[in-house]
Amino acid sequence: MSTPVKKVPIHLQSSQNRLVIRHGKIVNEDGVLEEDVYIEDGIIKQIGKNLIIPGGTRTIDARGKLVLPGGIDPHTHFEFEFMGAKSVDDFYQGTKAAVSGGTTMIIDFAFPKPGESILDCFYNYRQKADDKVCCDYALHMCLPHWSEQVKREMEILCKEHGINSFKMFMAYSFMLNDAELYSAFEQCQKLGAVAQVHAENGAIIVKNIERLLSKGIVGPEGHELSRPEEVESEAVNRACVIAKQVKCPLYVVHVMSKQAAQVLNLARENGNQVYGEALVAGLATDGNQCKHQCFQHAAGHVLSPPLRSDPTTPLALMNFMAQDVLQVVGSDNCTFNKAQKELGKDNFTKIPNGVNGVEDRMSVVWEKGVHTGIIDPCRFVAITSTNAAKIFNLYPRKGYIGVGSDADIVVWNPNATRTISAKTHHQAVDFNIFEGMVCHGVPEYVVVNGRVILDEGQLRAVEGFGRFIDTPVFPPYVYDPSKLEELKPQNNGNVEEEIQNIREIEKLHLEEKTCLTPTLPESTASTPSGRGARPEGQRNIQDSTFSISEDLDTDRKSCIRVRNPPGGKSSGFW
Repeated sequence: MSTPVKKVPIHLQSSQNRLVIRHGKIVNEDGVLEEDVYIEDGIIKQIGKNLIIPGGTRTIDARGKLVLPGGIDPHTHFEFEFMGAKSVDDFYQGTKAAVSGGTTMIIDFAFPKPGESILDCFYNYRQKADDKVCCDYALHMCLPHWSEQVKREMEILCKEHGINSFKMFMAYSFMLNDAELYSAFEQCQKLGAVAQVHAENGAIIVKNIERLLSKGIVGPEGHELSRPEEVESEAVNRACVIAKQVKCPLYVVHVMSKQAAQVLNLARENGNQVYGEALVAGLATDGNQCKHQCFQHAAGHVLSPPLRSDPTTPLALMNFMAQDVLQVVGSDNCTFNKAQKELGKDNFTKIPNGVNGVEDRMSVVWEKGVHTGIIDPCRFVAITSTNAAKIFNLYPRKGYIGVGSDADIVVWNPNATRTISAKTHHQAVDFNIFEGMVCHGVPEYVVVNGRVILDEGQLRAVEGFGRFIDTPVFPPYVYDPSKLEELKPQNNGNVEEEIQNIREIEKLHLEEKTCLTPTLPESTASTPSGRGARPEGQRNIQDSTFSISEDLDTDRKSCIRVRNPPGGKSSGFW
């Protein structure tokens, strides 16, 4: 589906058209450079020293700061109707909060209402989001049931509408059985799409809930008791087994336990092409919060799979991130306010599941990962931006600072601090699971499509400024690991030609379609080539010599290359 032509607000047409960021350290996932970045018309045009730029160009002095690719949050639920409530962060409030925290693109989950086709669901989500988003966005499509119609419409969404990922559930009333998962995975593989699963054993959960309620356990603490770690890890293993039968790449959303992560690691060692996503909530807090005497506090931490009561889990998940057992950090931002959480006051099964995270994801991951020394800034960029861009075929347009890439950039101050609070956050929800956390490392400037939206801490988000971005099928990092060597982008390399291919496709789409309509013209889409990391070897994060010193007179650091693609080297069934 093409992006309808949108009018840019007058004040954005005439200002901030040209921007140069000087004296900062550019951090990509594979290395660090001390060079300047020149931006024009929303695109990175030049990178280097002593750049020749037009007069009237705004300058940002990033001395002593890091220049990062904008964050990509691959897991949000804005305006999501679930468990008798609608999440309070809509596409405006949610993306506004995202930008304030350094995230410049989100991928939301389109979830069909009962009786609604997945194609109609796509149109409806576009209508909800297009005029509200403050940054670029894409969509995953959820499959709450399986049928021949769903199979046909998956193909239409892939070929005509820029969707390359489909989420299946192994729990809740809309879970798919194993045979249906097999068929859905098979269709994903045929189409070149990424299969995603919410991995929990739904049948066991139903029986556990019956047992707990019969014993009078009705409070929020019952939520985790009904969904122990083995219920998650068993489903992860089963999903990996099914996906391997049809040679389908698999992306497991919100891995919340050590057991589940270990299963993923074993599956990959056995040849599965599988990726794991952790949540910022799982990296920063634990399930003991659900035992709090205050119902509002406890219910505010309820999500599925649940936060684990084992207090060592957050650190273990962060270490799995460092070791590339897990590749991506999402937020699963699905916010319900205190009144909505009260729906489960007398029965934990009726508490709307979901927590915040889209605004605080970047700072919390920096605090728990970089500030503690577990990961370096290059790995931070990988897990908060680049790996998601690679998996969903947005790279190097997104998730990378290179000539030709979109000017989605964060100037990050690693020395500044902020204290998280519901009283000061930009989200609509009245509770924050990270309340009181002090984070070292905050965004000072956030540039979205070439415009400075966060300016020295002042947020100037514009409703409707973002665009819908197609995610082409057959991501080369997922479907063709054998070509990673020839697809490798060189540091300082020019990716403009590849980006231009993508933009030509979008231009053709814009010429053909100017509104959302069920009419389906012939597809003009093609799959652009990608550039990826070499499959052999791996950067030792602990041995990094990265420095955030303000001394810029030192010799430029040589690049620290990550030679494995997201998920590591494939040795399996391709």
